Amino acid sequence: MDQELEHPEGSVEEVNEENDRDEYQPVGLSKLSPYLTTVPAAMIKFSSLRKTKMPDTSATTKLPDAKQSDLLEGPFGLGSLVFPSLQRFNNITFFLFMNCIVVLAQGLIFGFIDLSTGHFEKEFYLSRPEKIILSSAYDFASLLIAIPVAHYGSRWHRPKWVAAAAFLVGLGSIFCAVPYMKYEIVTPLEEGRELCIEPEHRTMMDCKETIVPHRSEILGLIILGQCLQGFAAIPIYVLGVTYIYDHSAKYSSGIYIGVTELVQVLGYGLGYIVGSTNLKPPNPEDMTEGYLKQQVIWWAGYLLATLLSWIAFFPLLCFPTYLPGAHKLRLRKERGPLTYDKELKYKKFGPSLKDLFHALQCLFRNPLMICYAMCKATESLTYIGVSEFLPKYLENQFLLTPSLATLLTGIILIPGGAIGNFLGGLIVSKLRMSCRSQMKFVIVTSITSLLLFILIAFVQCETVHFAGISEDYDGAGVLGNLTAPCNKHCECESSIFDSVCGRDDVEYFSPCFAGCTAEKHLQNERTFYNCSCIKEGLTTADTEGDFVDAVQGKCNTKCFKLPLFFAFFFSSIAFSTSSAIPITLIILQTVPPPLKSLGMGVTYTALRLFGSIPGPLLFRLSASNSCIYWDINKCGIRGRCWIYNKSKMAYTLLGLCSACKLVTIFLLLSAIRKYDAIDWRTCEDLNSKDNTLSFEDFIRFVLDYNSEEEI
Repeated sequence: MDQELEHPEGSVEEVNEENDRDEYQPVGLSKLSPYLTTVPAAMIKFSSLRKTKMPDTSATTKLPDAKQSDLLEGPFGLGSLVFPSLQRFNNITFFLFMNCIVVLAQGLIFGFIDLSTGHFEKEFYLSRPEKIILSSAYDFASLLIAIPVAHYGSRWHRPKWVAAAAFLVGLGSIFCAVPYMKYEIVTPLEEGRELCIEPEHRTMMDCKETIVPHRSEILGLIILGQCLQGFAAIPIYVLGVTYIYDHSAKYSSGIYIGVTELVQVLGYGLGYIVGSTNLKPPNPEDMTEGYLKQQVIWWAGYLLATLLSWIAFFPLLCFPTYLPGAHKLRLRKERGPLTYDKELKYKKFGPSLKDLFHALQCLFRNPLMICYAMCKATESLTYIGVSEFLPKYLENQFLLTPSLATLLTGIILIPGGAIGNFLGGLIVSKLRMSCRSQMKFVIVTSITSLLLFILIAFVQCETVHFAGISEDYDGAGVLGNLTAPCNKHCECESSIFDSVCGRDDVEYFSPCFAGCTAEKHLQNERTFYNCSCIKEGLTTADTEGDFVDAVQGKCNTKCFKLPLFFAFFFSSIAFSTSSAIPITLIILQTVPPPLKSLGMGVTYTALRLFGSIPGPLLFRLSASNSCIYWDINKCGIRGRCWIYNKSKMAYTLLGLCSACKLVTIFLLLSAIRKYDAIDWRTCEDLNSKDNTLSFEDFIRFVLDYNSEEEI
């Protein structure tokens, strides 16, 4: 894709860049007519007589920077160990391939961790602080090191930082795999435990028996693994992205970065879909060979991610600080009007803390970067809200099982996010959009996504008749209480949610709450008999002549709107995520070259502070307000929510997502106004000069623009 990176000699751009080093020689004048070349050249030479006493500071710093960059362009090898046959890999394409392997591995880990966290919350009855620590360990770890690694990592060998991150990804994955290899985490469902059993035949469980053994060790290992993933994320998504941007052509960098985001989303989806098969507890007869074989998908997935990341470790160590031709590509990208203070273009910042604070001060004065860093945060809030809410929404709105709802969530989010990320980078690159055009593109996609979110609010199903929630056991019970006189003697537990549909077309929380005392397995279907709470409806006999009172599963509401919901939600996610790559490119284009990595570090700090850390807390709190019935065990500890108010949940989900999109649109409009103001100030600065200098700057701008269009 970047042929000029491998064979940069003899190109028109190289000649123009060599001419750029001479302050007073115009670029590409031979392409104009003799009149247009002679008169401007004479005026530039005349104006140079008055400039000899006022040297340009940018010209004096440019030459040393060029020489230093050329010296750092090196071969592919490990120190002095360099093989000529391996130099074919000394290009940005192979670096992108190795980086994508690491990103794929971490995406797999993210998918497994999210499912593991949900499993722990359900089985371990986590307290609120434990839930916060478990879900935010990755974000807090990456937040702590984002700015220091971005600042000091850009001053050193960036590929080695990415290699170190690959090693940490594999190590953190091992820590997450150890609990599933060492302890019994996936517990079987006891046969007949959810039936109505008389008190004299029931074994009462003590509160101490509900405490999972080795609970603290399991949570500690998972949290440690997440922290290592957070430490590894910053070199990958900050230093790795800037390394790809610096070594790819201006109109190819969007595709390269888009491929990286695409692979990460696909990895997450693969982990999410494969891990969703583990959500259903195994039967006791399947556990005869030991719990480790039942947990093999969990720990084998983590070890596969370790293998992938460590495969990429040694190749990443072999890349040089700068690939051949990097300086020429940098000069091409720096043409055009500046959106930052021109004195920062070649400014050097030292390693001290004072220099770091000074660099941060320079970045915070850039309104465009601040606006788009906040856009990253609001966009992440939207995606987090969808991933948090969607499984519960599908499960309650369309009456799906938890495993199927999780699987469909992965099918909606993963392809939609992957397609959106890749197409966003592809479109802005193939159409060669300017910075302002990319801003307009992000505004259009955000408005389209907002409209699709609004349309989803009208895709709802009728509320099912649920005993104790929307039905009161034929007047014998109370709404909001699953216990009624017909099942009071059963002493049912709300920690086991296994819904059944009675012959009266009413759904019950479990066979126990329906008062069922017997069950059969007929043709891969569980049927229940002698249900004291089910007194109406047509009775049907099974193959053995017994009358069936209820069957396992949810009642059919004859709602066929799931395909329509799927289409709307998939499209809204695709449009929403298509703005991710253009926003990243805008940040990289509106930040001075010495501050690109630090600018990305500040962006990811804002994303953590205002997006991924408060996001799950905000959406879970909103979801809890829609909860109708909680899981409360015998010890009085509240677990997960079993039943939600579908209408309230729909409006909460879509309202929060729409609010995030509105904030994004407002920030985008503010940013484009700031960009126009900067552009207008640039024109005013040109007009404020005398006629000779204004004409000279005009000729230089036209020639640079023509050269850039040819590239």
